[in-house]
Amino acid sequence: MVSDAKRIRCAVYTRKSTEEGLQQEFNSLDAQREACIAYVASQKHEGWQLIPDYYDDGGFSGGSMARPALKALLDDVAVGKVDVIVVYKVDRLTRSLADFAKIVEILDAKGASFVSVTQSFNTTSSMGRLTLNVLLSFAQFEREVTGERIRDKVAASKARGMWMGGCVPTGYDVIARKLVVEPEAAKLVQHMFARYLELGSVTVLADELDEQGHRTPLRTSRAGRVHGAAKFSRGMIYQLLRNRTYIGEVTHKGSVYPGEHGAIIEREVFEKAGALLTTNLSDRQMGTSFDNPSLLAGVIWSSKGQRLIPSHSAKRGKRYRYYSENVASVAKGDKALRMPAGEIDGLVMAQLDGRMSFAAQEAGLMSIPVAGLGSGRNLVLTYIERIVVGPQDVTIAFKSIYGLPAEPITIPAKLFRCGKEMKLAIAPEHDGSGSRQDPSLIQFIVRAHMARTAFEQSSDMTIEELASQQGYSRAYYVVLLRIAHLAPDITSAILDGRQPAKLSRQRVARIASLPMDWDGQREALGFV
Repeated sequence: MVSDAKRIRCAVYTRKSTEEGLQQEFNSLDAQREACIAYVASQKHEGWQLIPDYYDDGGFSGGSMARPALKALLDDVAVGKVDVIVVYKVDRLTRSLADFAKIVEILDAKGASFVSVTQSFNTTSSMGRLTLNVLLSFAQFEREVTGERIRDKVAASKARGMWMGGCVPTGYDVIARKLVVEPEAAKLVQHMFARYLELGSVTVLADELDEQGHRTPLRTSRAGRVHGAAKFSRGMIYQLLRNRTYIGEVTHKGSVYPGEHGAIIEREVFEKAGALLTTNLSDRQMGTSFDNPSLLAGVIWSSKGQRLIPSHSAKRGKRYRYYSENVASVAKGDKALRMPAGEIDGLVMAQLDGRMSFAAQEAGLMSIPVAGLGSGRNLVLTYIERIVVGPQDVTIAFKSIYGLPAEPITIPAKLFRCGKEMKLAIAPEHDGSGSRQDPSLIQFIVRAHMARTAFEQSSDMTIEELASQQGYSRAYYVVLLRIAHLAPDITSAILDGRQPAKLSRQRVARIASLPMDWDGQREALGFV
């Protein structure tokens, strides 16, 4: 009888690359397991004992470790439940040298090992390890050659216009491995193309299809899983409108071939839809498709040589626009530049207006003719070459305007953080309008004076009662009362938008000891 100290717990691992034949009563996995069990039984005198758990991966490639049974087996090795892994052949465990190294590392960490029933070698010796590596090299070579052969077959088949599997496009069925037009679904595809050309918006089309109850077709995979009957998302519609399958073509790695299947959409309609998609994409990237277009998109850059891309965020129904560096293109350790669009737009347009007026005077004109140029966006593209935003300034390179030399100008301007926002501090002489009205700060001042009026008219109520009546906390109400006693010239400057660039609602509210004398207030709030 074998003692516990000598007992070696063995786990049998089996694998087959495809699911073909697994439905048979006695399949390839059963044959592998039977051979392994027999081998373990022959080593009974050495203390080998088979654990009852099954580790079978049917339909999984040996080129990857993403296999459920293998993962469960390695987890059991890691917790000390298995001492020896028994396989029919080494390539059942893995066909990759890199994966084999990972498996051996896990086994060595727990003092475990593995055995191949049909390949006799001892991995404790250098010659045994060499033999194992040679076997694995040939297994990996076989896998790669098989993959190349399959890829070549797919490429040759697609060049002949054959359907080679994958997600079946809406409007088609697969019969005898060929795409066949499904009449009812094909009508829906034709409707989607026609409506997109009429609506000009994928988002609007998606909403309309949802309201009309249109859903993706039900499909059943070879494994028996049912999917479909989902809403047409924007992504689905983009792919559908770009799918050349609908004009009877097959694509493969950038090449296009005539397909064996029938077309659903006329080529002219398909090309019109593609052109509209391209135009809409360009408009979104350039920021011209919004109510407040990003005027400087395409011509504004950071001093690090990165193009600034229009972006936006929405909060409480309000849209905030920015120009931002692409995070992926920023060097490691650097912070991506993100600046408010409204302020830089205003600065550039003010400078452009001044340059155009000066050019008109030099040319002896009353004004610059802008017929045909249309919006400010078109003026920017016509007369501005490049805008570069640096840490301390903004440089605008103009194009020639009526013979005026295309000389760049540099304007002192600095980005700074104001609360949670980034703002651009511009010297008043370069601001153009001279006004920086802050709606939230103005609203704060208005609330403060309303709170003061209520306090003066309700002498019989405490501050707590007044605050509760107006929906404020006591602390916030006290802040409002303090702000209501700002110097008149400070209040007027805020209402007119002439306050210092760094003065925000948050900064005013956080000044706990705001002086009561007006000179002290001007100094504390940056008016001096």
